Amino acid sequence: MAAPLTRPAETPPPQPAPPTKRPARAAGYPGARRGQRRAVALFTVPFFALFTAVTVLPMLYAAWMSLFREESSGLGFGGTERAFAGFGNFTEALGNEAFLRSFGHIAFYCVLYIPAMVGGALVLALLVDSAMARARRFFQIAYFLPHAVPGLIASLIWLYLYTPGLSPIIDVLDALGAHWNFFGQDEAIYSVVNISAWQWTGYNMIIFYAGLQAVPREVLEAATVDGSGALRTALQVKVPMIRPTVVLTLLFTCVGAIQLFDAPKLVQLRANTMGEDWSPTMFIYTAAFKGHDYGLAAASSLILALVAGLLSFVVTKLGNRWKAS
Repeated sequence: MAAPLTRPAETPPPQPAPPTKRPARAAGYPGARRGQRRAVALFTVPFFALFTAVTVLPMLYAAWMSLFREESSGLGFGGTERAFAGFGNFTEALGNEAFLRSFGHIAFYCVLYIPAMVGGALVLALLVDSAMARARRFFQIAYFLPHAVPGLIASLIWLYLYTPGLSPIIDVLDALGAHWNFFGQDEAIYSVVNISAWQWTGYNMIIFYAGLQAVPREVLEAATVDGSGALRTALQVKVPMIRPTVVLTLLFTCVGAIQLFDAPKLVQLRANTMGEDWSPTMFIYTAAFKGHDYGLAAASSLILALVAGLLSFVVTKLGNRWKAS
């Protein structure tokens, strides 16, 4: 029997060669470096342009104005002339008792305000972060709401609450036999501290709470296994691990305190013993817009900026030592 015929094997059609891939550009490739520089410039140039427009240029203009003073001639009937004063405005500011006294007021304000506000915010954050806390989101929003109110409006609200005959707080205090004059010579500063603490405690509580959320859970579990109670864990584990957050908050609080203006300005409307130059910013405002001495105001503002910079440096140094301890 003849063997069946076999069909010759068909040769497969030729396949096209796979496309060759271009080698990826290394990170050090000149084109890649130019692209990175363009990306960096795209994000940083707008910031530096805005920073120059709203910070650097006003400071340079203030430095220029501080070198001159307005002088009148002809018994005040001949108008005013701008005369070069050199560092005379700085000497006058540093020799002004009201200007120097305003820094003393702010120092006493910081002694009262910073422990109350930062300590209160830290305690609230620890309470919200504790295992026994319930309705955390509600309390976060409730504590933050005072900060959502603009500072001027908050000062007006408390000015109403401080006014006898209008304030329900004073009515309650009178009913309890506790008489307190919120606009008294010695009590007015406590009124200012209360306004600032009411506005900023909830804001800093949110910052501390965010820092506590970054504490590793296994560290807290290890502390619990070692027999550490809730209070000891909070003070010896949680607080040391958010030291950078606490230092940053202290830095911002000190810089903000030295620029205090709206709260004492409104309280001063009823507390006449405070004076229009109670804080450095109030002194600058009075010198510029009531005394029309723009050279003195410019020199005082530069001195205030220098003090704020030195204070920031000191707080940062002390905070770094605390973090390293």
